[in-house]
Amino acid sequence: MSEYDPEIEGDVLSETREDVIEPSMYRVLLLNDDYTTMEFVVEILMLVFNKSIEEAIQIMLNVHRTGVGVCGVYTYEVAETKVDTVHTLAMEKGFPLQCSMEKE
Repeated sequence: MSEYDPEIEGDVLSETREDVIEPSMYRVLLLNDDYTTMEFVVEILMLVFNKSIEEAIQIMLNVHRTGVGVCGVYTYEVAETKVDTVHTLAMEKGFPLQCSMEKE
């Protein structure tokens, strides 16, 4: 038989770390150029950044008018992956679209 006895009670030691540090966040930016089509930028925003068509168009217009648009804010690893994905997809389509990240 098992050595388990439901009548025996024990203390559970639990420690809570109160010095939890939130990870740094990074803005992912798209930069304007004279060659990448507006349609491709909207496609990237929807595919890579999960934006609705309305959000994607608004960000694309921001990129077109001001030279830069914020795609989202992410942890370092996620931001880095999204930047790499944008560069890969742009290169596959022959566009010089630049994407970067900056600490918030």
